[in-house]
Amino acid sequence: MGKTEWICCPVCGNKTRDRVREDTILKIFPLYCPKCKQESLIEAKSLQITVIKEPNDKGLDL
Repeated sequence: MGKTEWICCPVCGNKTRDRVREDTILKIFPLYCPKCKQESLIEAKSLQITVIKEPNDKGLDL
């Protein structure tokens, strides 16, 4: 199994209940933080987590 890391909340910085592996690819993933009770949209690729500010800015139709 490859390297794994916990996903940290972009709002409060605490660990969430989700982990990603180095081969994980996420697009428009709703990340929920149980501590601050905030939900953020993220993307993940090669253990790099990016917060999506506005989904339609990237040309995505939801």
